[in-house]
Amino acid sequence: MKNIVIVGGGLGGLSAAIHLAADGHHVKVFEKNEHFGGKMKSIEIDRYHFDFGPNTITMPQVFLETIRKAGLDPEEYIAFEKIEHHTRNAFPDGFVLDFSSSTTFMKNQLKKLDPKGAIRYDEFLKKIESLYQLSHKHFLHRTFNSWKDYLSPSLGRAFLQVRPNQTMHDFFHTYFENPKTIQALDRYATYIGSNPYVAPATFAMIAHLELTDGVYYVPGGNSKIAEVLVKAAKHIGVELYNHSKVKKIITSKGRANGLHLESGQVVEADEVVINGDLLKAYPDLVDEQDRPNFSNKKVRGYEPSISGFVILAGLEGKIDQLHHHHLFFSTNYKKEFTQLQNGEYADDPTVYICTSSKSDSTVSPDGDNCFILVNAPATSKDREPIDPQEYKQVIYNKLERFGISIKDKVKVEQIYTPEDIRIDFGAFRGSIYGPAANKKLDAFLRPFNRSQDLENVWFAGGSTHPGGGSPMVVLSGRNVAREIHNKQS
Repeated sequence: MKNIVIVGGGLGGLSAAIHLAADGHHVKVFEKNEHFGGKMKSIEIDRYHFDFGPNTITMPQVFLETIRKAGLDPEEYIAFEKIEHHTRNAFPDGFVLDFSSSTTFMKNQLKKLDPKGAIRYDEFLKKIESLYQLSHKHFLHRTFNSWKDYLSPSLGRAFLQVRPNQTMHDFFHTYFENPKTIQALDRYATYIGSNPYVAPATFAMIAHLELTDGVYYVPGGNSKIAEVLVKAAKHIGVELYNHSKVKKIITSKGRANGLHLESGQVVEADEVVINGDLLKAYPDLVDEQDRPNFSNKKVRGYEPSISGFVILAGLEGKIDQLHHHHLFFSTNYKKEFTQLQNGEYADDPTVYICTSSKSDSTVSPDGDNCFILVNAPATSKDREPIDPQEYKQVIYNKLERFGISIKDKVKVEQIYTPEDIRIDFGAFRGSIYGPAANKKLDAFLRPFNRSQDLENVWFAGGSTHPGGGSPMVVLSGRNVAREIHNKQS
């Protein structure tokens, strides 16, 4: 049995803790915030409930398997309800396309809106399923601990099959002809904080998860997932400590010996897992002289993913036109991403609104609970932060043009900027998804799951393999736990 400490109680940390404890190890988790779950945070303002994120849930089996690993029956603690017609995509000219996991429903829409897409839709679904299956087999359930892990011939063949040299935008253009259909699909790049005009087609597999497997919602709020993982961790004997900020990892002769907490307490450890934004947490916790393979210069060389500008708006009453997941697209999507890559806020942003009360009125009995998100650039010391109230009006005015009058109905409101995300969640430059995947190899060459300098320090979370998104983060914790358990002492 090993004594294992985990820095950060996000989904990756909780997952690693559960799997390690299930294998008989003694596990302690230290979280600086009050809540566990990272960005999967519940926010209550008066009688309005908001899930800070994620709002779209896929791959529920990943969460269910983790709960079972702790010896609990997940059906007694949580339910995942499928939303068949899950996302409305709206455009300034009145074009509307509803995404659904019903193939018949999608093809019937496409016959009118995108005839080429209707004809090729079955072929499209097969291709994105094959991308997912290749990723599932070769990338999602393994760690990458050094360059040697990339030298497998089977991995090389799989790499060439997942279309690393084609952009997501060009891939979608192969199967569809209406620019608005393609634009709606291009948005899947933002799920990993990237730009569809440069991100590899590999990530089109995300479309498979939503258009075939389906989109889910947890009654009471998606943050219930984190709450149940906390129960599972406690059930199997994990020691959880909130309000416990780790000041430094204690190192000696290429190993970590334990943690030095801000309180002054020292905690010894055989293995250390860092669950947090690796680009921020690792440099903060380990002196640069002890991590020559991950210098501050190397950290600065990573391109951060996009961040987000968030408005939590609790409305007086309901807006019937709003759907659970609703997109209001920009007129020029390419310009929007060009502005973001230049470190600018888009002057015509695509606006995403999640109103979970459309599926579950109990979370917001007095009116709609609108989680409003637009893509935003990562923070920069060379740029003045935007005025939140001014940019909020840009968003509200855009919604007005779509016939969605929110600003006159707001009863409660809270704004989060990229700077808030940087501070609250320890995110490198406020990025939501860790390093961006805007280059051909970035999708695969994310920071390793194991330190190259400290042989018993590991990384779990969205900034390492297999990537961003709550199921992937849970898988990263599971994968690291397996490697630690199988490691020769």
